[in-house]
Amino acid sequence: MLKYVSTRGLAPPCDFAGTVIDGIASDGGLFAPAQWPRLDLVAPGQGAAGYAGLAERLLTPFVGASLPEGALAAATRRVQDRVAHPRTVPLVEIAPDLFVLELFHGPTAAFKDLAMQLVAGLSEAALAQSGERLLLFTATSGDTGAAAVNAFAGADRVDLVVLHPLDRVSPVQRLQMTTSGASNLLNLAVRGDFDDCQRLVKALLAEPGLKASRHVSSVNSINWARLAGQMPYYAAAAATLGRPATYVVPTGNFGDAFAGWAARRCGLPVGGIVAATNRNDALVRALDTGVYERSQARPTASVSMDVQAPSNFERLVFEASGRDADLTRGLFADFARDGRMTLPDDLLAALRREVTAVSVSEAETVEEMRRSWADNGRVICPHTAVALHAARRADRTAGPVVALSTAHPAKFPESVEAALGFAPERPPQLEGLEGRTERFEMVDPTLEAVLAAVA
Repeated sequence: MLKYVSTRGLAPPCDFAGTVIDGIASDGGLFAPAQWPRLDLVAPGQGAAGYAGLAERLLTPFVGASLPEGALAAATRRVQDRVAHPRTVPLVEIAPDLFVLELFHGPTAAFKDLAMQLVAGLSEAALAQSGERLLLFTATSGDTGAAAVNAFAGADRVDLVVLHPLDRVSPVQRLQMTTSGASNLLNLAVRGDFDDCQRLVKALLAEPGLKASRHVSSVNSINWARLAGQMPYYAAAAATLGRPATYVVPTGNFGDAFAGWAARRCGLPVGGIVAATNRNDALVRALDTGVYERSQARPTASVSMDVQAPSNFERLVFEASGRDADLTRGLFADFARDGRMTLPDDLLAALRREVTAVSVSEAETVEEMRRSWADNGRVICPHTAVALHAARRADRTAGPVVALSTAHPAKFPESVEAALGFAPERPPQLEGLEGRTERFEMVDPTLEAVLAAVA
């Protein structure tokens, strides 16, 4: 059975079910497969098999026998059943060898649904097997929280706490998180930014008093199962294209981009990975200068990407360093203490071979939204615009370029209207949010304040 190890090297290995339930390793590191399995490309089938069948075949080596028989098949079927498009993740060519991969047809109209619905199904199976109840935390810049609320509302064995930055998510995203009415949900609006929320979740997972009384975990992309659930759509796109492509990924926490890297590491025909950021460009600066440094996140139209300390960068450092857990642990200890770390020259060179990163300005984001409408009649969200603008810069002579379209534009009507002069049409899954009773608490960005709210 495939085991999982910590990027920091001090936690005992565990199986896939352990990564689902624990979320983060006991030494504070992130889980990674002890060995990367070799995967064969399979095309999405038709009808009932479809995306669910592809995802099941792809993820079986990662899950092994750690969950009850049929649990993975049921979870992948749940994903497909809750997506309102017959092809689940349609690939659309908008110019010669320039494609958009639509990932926003799920129940909350964002790509996070594809992994979150899977993780919810797998969590239910793992908890039923262990007999435990889980206190689940998630930090969100908007889409993760909405997807988690939709996936876990009413779950029998899960209590979900969502931390979102106050006034830094779109109104639609906020309503999706705060109006479910489910008794097992608590939404906390943190007086800070997403990086504060993420820092607090990591502190909660390590809090001794909380761990002594509850089994705590996270469903952010620090959770390996969340990240693994994003690999199938790279496989689906690769199978549709029939040849390797460069994938341009709008990047906040780097989980979606790392999922593409993981698919390539397992032998799938995925070419270059380009992480496209907005002006919150810590990743770009790290690869340019060798200094990875935290700074205050600045608000942008692409609010879900307003991140200056992407957690999944740790997984890339671990892999690019030749899985040097001592080096990874030391570097991230520096980062936790000082808010910065200097990458050794050989590691920096290795990182540059694995991914590239580019920053897209606010003006360029608006320009791309207008161009997409004028040239293709497509209304796109600002996150998709960041990716598509970067994708147009990429060299298509070497092969196709795919921009990931991560959210429906109707989740960000103010930004779309400011760019195009009209509000986007809402899909059915976003209707009826206004007028519902909201339920959330405002808290300061301190561990003490969050613990008091959770108690």
